[in-house]
Amino acid sequence: MRHIRLRRGYFVTGPRQRPLLLAILAALVSLPAAAHDIPNDVTVRAFLKPDGDRLRLLIRVPMTAMRDVVFPERPRGFLDLEHVGPLLPGAAKVWLSDLIDVYEEGAELPKPATVQTRVSLESDKSFFTYDQALAHFNDAPLANDIEVVWNQTMLDVFFEYPIRSDKSAFSIQPALAKLGVRVVTALRFLPPGGAERAFEFEDDPGLVRLDPSWFQTAGRFVKEGFRHILDGTDHLLFLFCLVIPFRRFRLLVPIVTGFTVAHSITLIGSAYGFAPDALWFPPLIETLIAASILYMAVENAVGAGTVHRRWLVAFGFGLVHGFGFSFALRQTLQFAGSHLVTSLLSFNVGIELGQLLVLAVLIPALQLAFRYVVAERPGTIILSAFVAHTAWHWMIERWEVLRKFRFEWPVFDAAWLASALRGLAAVTLVVGLIWLVSVLLRRRAAFHRDTEAGPLNPA
Repeated sequence: MRHIRLRRGYFVTGPRQRPLLLAILAALVSLPAAAHDIPNDVTVRAFLKPDGDRLRLLIRVPMTAMRDVVFPERPRGFLDLEHVGPLLPGAAKVWLSDLIDVYEEGAELPKPATVQTRVSLESDKSFFTYDQALAHFNDAPLANDIEVVWNQTMLDVFFEYPIRSDKSAFSIQPALAKLGVRVVTALRFLPPGGAERAFEFEDDPGLVRLDPSWFQTAGRFVKEGFRHILDGTDHLLFLFCLVIPFRRFRLLVPIVTGFTVAHSITLIGSAYGFAPDALWFPPLIETLIAASILYMAVENAVGAGTVHRRWLVAFGFGLVHGFGFSFALRQTLQFAGSHLVTSLLSFNVGIELGQLLVLAVLIPALQLAFRYVVAERPGTIILSAFVAHTAWHWMIERWEVLRKFRFEWPVFDAAWLASALRGLAAVTLVVGLIWLVSVLLRRRAAFHRDTEAGPLNPA
């Protein structure tokens, strides 16, 4: 019988134990070559610049994202910078260029040539601008005597794509989500003779058009608006409350129109910087949206709403919901290119199409329910009670979030005065619209009364 010493103590082997021992030894030998853990947060920084017949992509990614690559180390676990160089092009190909597709005028470009790779320290600031990043590749590489571990370094890569013209329209599809649990890509596109455009997206954003045409922008934002209204449970509940008492399109026209005009005003105003940028503002709006649903549900339950006043209530709450729409739009505006107005109008069109679809489903469904399932008044009370219960819990939860933020009074300076004047102009515009719509509705109501009364009998 043999005794094999493994660090501390002895392991006694026999014919039956030998397969088990061999398996243990194989596992121990393979431990240094095991794959690295998936990092939780990965930030990728990249610059994309067309230049003549070449498209340059400068990209920086943490070395922790280069899994399945065992980097050579010196004693005490420090990265062996002298021998790590030959591994970098292969890591850059597998974990970067193979995951990124670039298009010129809709045609996919071939995979890029790897011009240069290098290791940088986390404290390196060269990727703040394109010129600094490009110059960084001409600097001397890190000296081998620098004591740094592999998971505290960055991989910098210089790719080049052959292109027909630097004036072409370019798109990129970065499928970098596999680099980590949460991957944020900060991309800057530098078109020739144009302003630098900054993008920031999480995980895999799909195809990103770096210089979209106006109709490409319109198509994207119509879909974004349509998708947002269907995904927004709170906005759907608000529409549901609008529909319950008035299940005829003729009566709903002024109500839905008031809501649409109002949320369009605040949505566009927010995109142009008229909304507060304080941290407490988004949770305040979310709390007010829940309160608006609660109010409408209670009004439906007690039977206090009339068609002549409901449009005004819908207009007021539409202003609040418009800010909510703007929060969803804020992250997407980076994909609008130079077509800000087109993106805003298209997003609104998408919202309206979504609302029309919801109304087309809700109105017949409520009519059938009140005809065959439950009487109108008890049904209205039951449905409103369910909505009010949900909205109440939302409001309490969002209020608890809002309470965590501290409200600070603004600094009363020239900038505040200019902002206040813009806000006053916006309020004046809103009040004017309310007055104009109320006048038109009164004239419309008077016209219908006169029509129903018929001509006077001269006899």
